[in-house]
Amino acid sequence: MSYIADRRQEEKDRRRAEIVDAAEQLYRELGWEAVTMDSVAKKARLSRALVYVYFKDKSELLLAITERAMAVLYSRFEDASARTRGGIDQIEAMGRAYMAFGMEFPHYFDACARLEQRATGTPEDGSHEAAAFQMGMKVHDVVVASLEAGQRDGSIRADLGDLQVTSRVLWGFTHGLTQIAITKARPLAEAGISVPQLTQQAIALIRYTLAGTRPSLTD
Repeated sequence: MSYIADRRQEEKDRRRAEIVDAAEQLYRELGWEAVTMDSVAKKARLSRALVYVYFKDKSELLLAITERAMAVLYSRFEDASARTRGGIDQIEAMGRAYMAFGMEFPHYFDACARLEQRATGTPEDGSHEAAAFQMGMKVHDVVVASLEAGQRDGSIRADLGDLQVTSRVLWGFTHGLTQIAITKARPLAEAGISVPQLTQQAIALIRYTLAGTRPSLTD
C-alpha cells in the first residue's frame, strides 16, 4: 500500500510541476497579466479541469512560481555567503546577487514584488501562500545570519537594533534599486549614470550604514 501511495504522490508532484513549468514559461514570455488558466492548460497539454484540481485560480499559480523564485534567491544568497568571509562582505555579496537575480530572472523578480504587494495576514497552513512566505523567511534568515556574523567579527555595527527589521530594510533598498536598474536604465544613461555606477554607489552607502566606515564612491 505504501508503494502505491508513494507512486500516486510522485505522479501528483510531477503533474503539479508540469503545470507550474507551463505557467512560468508563459509568464517569462508574455508577462503575468497575459497568462490565463486556459493558456496554462494548453501549454501543459492538460485539460483545464485538471489544472483546477491542483490550483483553484491564477493567484495560486503565481504563489507557486513565487515559491520557486524565492528558492532560487535563497540558493544564490547561500552561495554568496559561503564564498565570502566577513559579515559585511557577505551582505555586499548578497546585495549584488539580488541585483543579478533580478536582471537574469525578471519574471521571478516581478513575482517577488507581487508577493510583497499582497495584503498582510496569517497564511493558512499548507497553502500556496504559506509556502511562498516560508521560503521568503528562509531568504531573510540567511541575511540575518550574515548580519550576526558581521557583528561578531566587528565588520558590522553592534547598534543596529532588531536584525530582522534590518534585513527587511535592506530588502526594500535593494529591491527598489534593482527595479530602477531594470526599468530605468535608459533614462539613467541619458542623465550620464550607468547601472554599474548606480550599483557601486548603493553598495558603498549600505556598507557605510552597516559598518560606519566612510564609503568609497569612486571604485
